[in-house]
Amino acid sequence: MDSSVHLDNVVMEFGDFTAIQKTDLKIESGEFFSFLGPSGCGKTTILNMISGFLDPTQGDVKIGGQSMHGVPANKRPTSMIFQNLALFPLMTVAENIEFGLEVRGVSKGERKKASDRLLELVALEGSAAKKVTELSGGQRQRIAIARALAVEPQVLLLDEPLSALDLKLRQHMRTELKEIQRKTGITFIYITHDQGEALTMSDRVGVMSAGRLQQVADPITLYRDPQTSFVASFVGENNSIVGKVLSINNGIAEMDCGPLGHLCGRVQGAVKIGDQATVFIRPEHLRLSAEENMLTIPSVIEEVNFEGSYLTLNANTQAGSNLAIQLESRQYSESLMKGANVSLSYNVEDAIILGESAHV
Repeated sequence: MDSSVHLDNVVMEFGDFTAIQKTDLKIESGEFFSFLGPSGCGKTTILNMISGFLDPTQGDVKIGGQSMHGVPANKRPTSMIFQNLALFPLMTVAENIEFGLEVRGVSKGERKKASDRLLELVALEGSAAKKVTELSGGQRQRIAIARALAVEPQVLLLDEPLSALDLKLRQHMRTELKEIQRKTGITFIYITHDQGEALTMSDRVGVMSAGRLQQVADPITLYRDPQTSFVASFVGENNSIVGKVLSINNGIAEMDCGPLGHLCGRVQGAVKIGDQATVFIRPEHLRLSAEENMLTIPSVIEEVNFEGSYLTLNANTQAGSNLAIQLESRQYSESLMKGANVSLSYNVEDAIILGESAHV
């Protein structure tokens, strides 16, 4: 069954405000797709257009190749899990799961078969008679998933469902959600501001800012090869240094970065000689010792933070730029203290250079 979702040149306007700029995107059948971005970027608006709670001002939403124009939310082949889960506290677990089936007139026997099957899927066998108030946060999360799956949707929409959970439970539920999606084969569309959730679970991620899709790619590509400055800054930590492009050879640009001297990196997108550009270097790509064929940046350590398996250093350069460095904790030594002079080095291939046209 085709359970693809096509945002066919959709635009969403509220009066004079354009919440979603023209967007053309196809989410494939059986894909785990996440929309990632800060609050107010338009993620929930897109989810509401897919679910039928909003009609796009322009364009069309297609599910399974069929236009959803004029199809109300309760007639679409979708099911949604809300941020607050919206479980019924006075009902048992089984009654919560079976609610949508009861509304559709499904017999009691078939409803019980469905709830038993789904409780097994979410690893909560034996919980049918419990009240949802007796369950932990993670268990309630799984019941919300089971209830959404009971009506056999083609597409499951998830509106930041893990945001209220503590860190360890969120990390555990990431694994649970991905496993449930794998078992069911249903198209999952997930929205989040948490990059860890998006990168861990998704087949592809669409990064959003101010109603615009900045980049759509698999998680590794997003992290290694950001196409815009926003994606480079938002997805993972990044150090940014501005300069002027002096030369470009075989995809490597050399930049004049003022007091920091000349820095180099891989060119992304449209960059030409003479352009103002930004070099992005991930904290884990900076080293404390110069190696052959590496560029160096003289710096002074301002702060050392021990975070278990790794160290985060904050350093100031001669130009006054602040840089973050991430090291394995075994690299700690007493010489790494505030005020220590260090030479930071990096491999040219690990740095990305984006021109001003990428600042969108």
